[in-house]
Formats: sequence, C-alpha cells, structure tokens
Amino acid sequence: MNNKLNNYLIIYYLKVLLNAIFISFCLGLILNLFEEVEFFKSSGESLYLPFILTLAYIPNLVFINLMPFIIFISAMWFFISIKQNNELLTLKVFGYSNVKVIALIGLISFFWGLLILIIINPVTSDMVKYYEKTKSNYSKDTDHLVTINRNGVWIKEKKGNNLFIINADRLENNHLIDVSINIIFKNNIIKKRIEAEKANILLNNWDMTNIKIFNFDEESNMVIENKDSLVFNSFYNVEKLNNLFKNLDTISFIELIKNNKSLINRGYEKTTISEKINSFFALPFFLTLMTVLAAIFTINNRNFNNINYLMIAVLTCAIIYYMKDLSVALGKSDRISPEISVWIPIIIIGLINSIGLLQINEK
Repeated sequence: MNNKLNNYLIIYYLKVLLNAIFISFCLGLILNLFEEVEFFKSSGESLYLPFILTLAYIPNLVFINLMPFIIFISAMWFFISIKQNNELLTLKVFGYSNVKVIALIGLISFFWGLLILIIINPVTSDMVKYYEKTKSNYSKDTDHLVTINRNGVWIKEKKGNNLFIINADRLENNHLIDVSINIIFKNNIIKKRIEAEKANILLNNWDMTNIKIFNFDEESNMVIENKDSLVFNSFYNVEKLNNLFKNLDTISFIELIKNNKSLINRGYEKTTISEKINSFFALPFFLTLMTVLAAIFTINNRNFNNINYLMIAVLTCAIIYYMKDLSVALGKSDRISPEISVWIPIIIIGLINSIGLLQINEK
C-alpha cells in the first residue's frame, strides 16, 4: 500500500510541476517573442526565426534561472490541492505524517535538480550558444564581433576597407597572450600579419610587445619586420572582453567541471567559474528547500483561501529573488566570497525551514 501511495504522490506532484513548467514556458515564449520580433524588424526576417530563437532561449531561463520559483509555486499548488481534498487526513490513516509527505516531495525536487544538471542543462546551454551565435550574425554592429572557443579569443574588426581578424591564446589579467592580427583587404587578400607575445588591452590603444610583422605584396611575397613594441587601436578593451568572459550560460555544468582549468587558462576568471559551479551544485538543495518552505506555508495556515496563498507565493518569490540578487552583488563587490554568496540564501531558507518543521501542524 505504501508503494502505491508513494507512486500516487510522486506522479501527482510531477503532474503539477510539469503543468507549472508548461505555463512558465508559454508565458516566457509570448513575452520574449515580442522582443525578438522587434530585434529582427529591420532585417526583413519572417516570424519563423524569432520564434525559433525564442524556443532556444526560454528553456535555459525556465529550467535554470526560474526553476526555484517554479518549484515553490508547484509545491504550494500540490499541498493546497491535497489539503483542500482532505487527502492529508487520509494519508495519516496509512501512517503518513505531514513531515513524511514533505520529505517525500522534497526528495523528488532534489532528484529533479540533479536531472536538470546532468541531462537538461547540457541541452539548454547548447541552445543558448545557438541563440547568441545566430543573434550576433544579425547584429547591427557587424563590424565588431567577438567569440571565445577552444582555440582562444577571436575578434573581428572592420576599419574602412580593411578587415582585422584577431586571435589570442587567452586573456590574462589586462593582457591578451600570443596575439596575431591578420589585416585583410576588401578583396579577401591578406595585406599584413602582426604577431605579438602579448598586448596590454587596459585601454583601446593596445600596447603590444615583441612584435613580428609579416608584410605581403600583390604577388604574395613576404617581408618580415621585427619591432620591440607597437600600438594598435581597437574597439575593444579589457572591460568589454571581461563582460564576455562573465557570461557562462553557454557552458554546461558538466563542461565547467571537466574544463575548469582550460577555461581559466583561456581567460575566464577563477572566481566567476567557481561561483557558477557552486550555483549549479546548490540547485538541487535550493529546489528541495523551496519545496519544504512552500509546504510549511501551506500546511500551517488553515484559514487561508487561494487569494491569500497567491499573495504569499508572489511575495515570497520576490523576497527570495532580491535576497539572492543582493547576496550575489555582495560577492561580486568582494565584500564576501563569491562562492559563499551563492549559499547564503540557501542557508537562510534552511534555517527558516528548520523552525517551520518544528512547528508543523500535524492535526
């Protein structure tokens, strides 16, 4: 009998959760579609491409960024339903206390978080990668593009009739290491290639050292010139590139774990990667605690109607969102460790849950 009841509760909760995810997905689809249509308005694209890009963008938003709040609302929905149907009282006859039911649903949320990290996140990160790559191809500023991959940092700049293709092995503090700049004519002929040991990119005027210049004439003859230093004017500086290195949405949890060292060598900040890894590790615990919190609010309040519960859900999600945002901001400002900043909201919710579970209504 216990197995049947467990299966009933698990299936019922998963149905509620999937419904909440579907509703969130549809709302996100509608809202983001307007933004994508506006972006492609001047390019003459049909509705197909904005729709496809919206489908690529929304899953990461729903499954990673919004999932703790979706779980909270789903858990409230589930516990309100079984409470109003007097199923909690029926479950007590079969030895299911309120705490036991909460533990079962919390465990399902924990495993749901693991499923997201291991299976769903690799897919959503690839979808975000496709989304950003496609949008960059349609960007109004096609003269200036940057991409970061296994082969290092790649920068495209256009100045007049010349195209500059810049490659560097990695970003290290304020320097690009092992820099090469190919200067290409409008007829796709390489005019000059500049190689440098490193380039200080603190400002837009890059200070390059240990220079080797390869000059090509019209007959592809090459003349090599050596210089100690050279100044190269670029659209990019270290601040603009660092903003790109802070975006880890295109890298999955598994990739971050596997390629941790290589990403740091390419220029990603160690603290940024560590913060992202910790936020991934924290996700299953975050989902579990949000489930328990929803249960405590629902079971301990006997006289609330659905409007009251809705107000609690909205207010709680808003408070936790801003608490999480404040904690991350404190981490980025170096007032606390970025890694610890990820766990502070979870610790606070855990303490609240501990007090709530001690006072749980078992009647």
